[in-house]
Amino acid sequence: MPLAKCLVKFRNPTKKARYRSALLCSPWIAVVVTVRFMDDAYMNRRAFLHATGAVTAALPALAADARRISIGFLGCSHSHGMPKVKLALTSPDWECVGVFEPDAKHRTAAEKLGAKSLTVEQVLAASEVVAVECDAKDRHRLAKLALQAGKNVHLEKPPTVTLADFRELLTLAREKKVLMQMGYMWRFNPGINAALEAARKGWLGDVYFARGVINTNLTAESRRSFGEIAGGTMYELGCHLVDPLVRLFGKHAKIMPVLRHDAKDADQLADNCVAVFDFKHAVATISSATMQPMAGAHRTFELQGTNGIAVVKPIEQPVLTLDLAKEAGPYKKGSQVVNFPPYQRYGPEFAELAVCMRSGKPLAVTPEEDELVHEALLKASGMH
Repeated sequence: MPLAKCLVKFRNPTKKARYRSALLCSPWIAVVVTVRFMDDAYMNRRAFLHATGAVTAALPALAADARRISIGFLGCSHSHGMPKVKLALTSPDWECVGVFEPDAKHRTAAEKLGAKSLTVEQVLAASEVVAVECDAKDRHRLAKLALQAGKNVHLEKPPTVTLADFRELLTLAREKKVLMQMGYMWRFNPGINAALEAARKGWLGDVYFARGVINTNLTAESRRSFGEIAGGTMYELGCHLVDPLVRLFGKHAKIMPVLRHDAKDADQLADNCVAVFDFKHAVATISSATMQPMAGAHRTFELQGTNGIAVVKPIEQPVLTLDLAKEAGPYKKGSQVVNFPPYQRYGPEFAELAVCMRSGKPLAVTPEEDELVHEALLKASGMH
């Protein structure tokens, strides 16, 4: 069914800014997108249609086969695991067969959501898709079991602690002709994707610098979990921004990590980290620290080019600010702010996986891109 698009325009009586919003309607979803320009010039039609078109394109391409797809979980101890179990239990796309979880605390939490407790063998026997949401040290082993059984896999990020292990998984997925989707939750973040589009299409000019900041404020329990892997917070959190960075610039020439322990906690966690990325035509920095209060509001993804700058801050709920020397693409000269429909983690990536399962189409991010991302992340984490 075609999407119905209703356009509404209004003037803010208290500020010199103009808005245009769209309600995108379908039998499955209704969202509103608003773009605000900081000057008093009326927003041009191209910019509005571009903004709404990006949202439309992000809606799932629902296939004729609307059957539920069976999914089981090998582990749910990662911080993203339980929300994904809940999603699988409530989404019309999925039939959650159950969860294997050796840890009693996390197993009980999954059971309280309504998930059945299963063995590894039961999960593999009952599932078309296996979501691997265990601790980092166990992901390669459990993902390998699922792939050897011929199952499609959703694999929590980062996927493995060595590049050789990840390449083994990529080879298995290719040989078994199954999908292996990485759990990078911001691959469908509309703010990050709009900034990447502005860079790829030349609207920012020649992009020469990128900067990402992803901090947090860890509890003692989370510090123990992060500390299991040598790369610390760069490995566990920095990966989220290494991913779009590498998918934009491609293969790195050199990566220089600085992994520090600066908190007063008596552990060895690399909790104050930065990596400098040297690409062919650009340089970039990604930083991650575990001591910042109210960190979520200050997470940032920034691209600088010869025609201007694009900054996503905050990343959730995304707000994109552009400041351009010249009009480019759908964007006007000067400063402008783009707001997006309510964005939630996990839903879009699982929607993509369901569509690809039903249609037989490949995932948007290729295995080759996944390999480049993981190699760069391991180097940024001092692990390769």
